Amino acid sequence: MVSLPSQPWNAGLRQDLEDLDRSDLLRSFQPLASPQGIHVQRNGRSLVNFSSNDYLGLACHPAIRNALAQGALTHGAGSGSARLISGTLPAHIALESRLATFHQTEACLTFSSGYAAALGILPALLDRRDLVLIDKLSHASLIDGARLSGASIRVFRRDRLEKLESLLRDARCLSPVPRRILVVTESIYSMDGIPAPLQDLISLKDRYGAALLLDEAHAFGVLGPAGRGLSAQLGLQHRVDILMGTLGKAAGLAGAFVAGSRLLIDTLVNRARSFIFSTAPPPAIAHAALTALDILSGTEGAQLRSQLRSNCAAFASTLDLPPPSSAIFPIILGAPHLALDASRSLLEQGFLVPAIRYPTVPRSTARLRVTLSAQHDSAVIQHFAAGLTAFQNLPHSEPAAKPLPAP
Repeated sequence: MVSLPSQPWNAGLRQDLEDLDRSDLLRSFQPLASPQGIHVQRNGRSLVNFSSNDYLGLACHPAIRNALAQGALTHGAGSGSARLISGTLPAHIALESRLATFHQTEACLTFSSGYAAALGILPALLDRRDLVLIDKLSHASLIDGARLSGASIRVFRRDRLEKLESLLRDARCLSPVPRRILVVTESIYSMDGIPAPLQDLISLKDRYGAALLLDEAHAFGVLGPAGRGLSAQLGLQHRVDILMGTLGKAAGLAGAFVAGSRLLIDTLVNRARSFIFSTAPPPAIAHAALTALDILSGTEGAQLRSQLRSNCAAFASTLDLPPPSSAIFPIILGAPHLALDASRSLLEQGFLVPAIRYPTVPRSTARLRVTLSAQHDSAVIQHFAAGLTAFQNLPHSEPAAKPLPAP
């Protein structure tokens, strides 16, 4: 007979959940009954989806779906092992070669997810002798990777780069001087939709002999020539030391990658534990990602990005928001219950926009995180914007960013 966990243990777990519920922070699954897309089914209702990171609508693109199926037929359903044992298959090699060419770097390495990439990269490159200077708005995976590395961590804000320069200057005066200094940021902040001050960050890291890890998760496929990201859009890609990206957002699939020098990638192959000790991602995904890259870098990708920019501009104009620099629009409401109430109200109107609360965002900044897609219809955007105006009571917590130019 299987013994049950002790009652105190269960009581403690129950108390934790009840505390979350009282704070309006309890979460639960709300499964979709349809594929990912602009129109989704949930609980027997048809909803317009304004919550997805599928910015170009590629998650159900016929060519990518067919490539995924063909990849399984050609390479099998699973990889069977870690990459360094017997899990490396031709599709993995082909994708990494193509991503390196796409980003104009020497080499590339793929991971099962963006979280796995961050938790692999930072501890592989840093230890307690090193220093991480991390943007306050960086994704949780980057923060967790920095903590796991054991390096000293200092935080800076994008709108107060004098603090970053002070930290860099002071680090060079320490005894002993940190062996390595790494500046970490997202190019487009996932919860705020604004761009990092990339030119200034690169100038500072170069001046003080640091390196830059740039997570292009929400810019890959969306910004820059062929969708190569914010760094390419600004002509700075060759000054980024470590470039991260994801295949699970604009590319419509799953997984992540890091691109950079051959020395960097060889180091990660030998030291990134989330890579070394994980079964390789399914080869069919790598196979399908090649088709996604064809779309992103071709005429169709350019057309989709143009349509996305038009949709974002129309949405911002309707709500009298500043010109957008990404497809992410935060409507910050403050208290968790306000965000939950707004989300439920929009759900009743047929719009899917979940409430984003602590710990995903800081306390007192609960919000609706609205995301636009190239596939949204202009009339639907107008209808949605009209329903959203009732919740536009609080200003954005960050200064308005300058709009990015079209590539």
